[in-house]
Amino acid sequence: MLSELDKAIIGLISRDIPLTKKPFKDLANKLGIDERILIGRIKSFKAGGLMRKFSASLNHRKIGFRYNAMVVWNVPDRSVREAGNIMASYESVSHCYERRRAPEWDYNLYSMIHGRTKSECIEAVRGISKKIGCNDYRILFSSKEYKKTGVKY
Repeated sequence: MLSELDKAIIGLISRDIPLTKKPFKDLANKLGIDERILIGRIKSFKAGGLMRKFSASLNHRKIGFRYNAMVVWNVPDRSVREAGNIMASYESVSHCYERRRAPEWDYNLYSMIHGRTKSECIEAVRGISKKIGCNDYRILFSSKEYKKTGVKY
């Protein structure tokens, strides 16, 4: 069971971290606790499996990655894990996940690829396709971004 402090910490770290020299000290001050306690609680969330990762994410459009391609792949079920791990190793891939096949939709592996140009995305897809031995895919380029925020607790 989460304490009220744990809930407050989760709420704070699910938002943007302050761009300061000591962001965890600043967050701890907001909570009225010592920085070591805050970092210890965050580490315990990770160790206990409550939190999978703690990372920074960049706004890819602001740094020049203007093209986004959701690529859907029809990978043999026995090869999904291996293919997914290969895809996830590419720097241009930000998301990679498996989904159940749907009626009249044979695709079971999805990857999100970012590039500075459309051709850069297509080249990444071709490279992945060759590496995993799968030519059954569709590239779905984004046309408009409606939301770019993480989950907030």
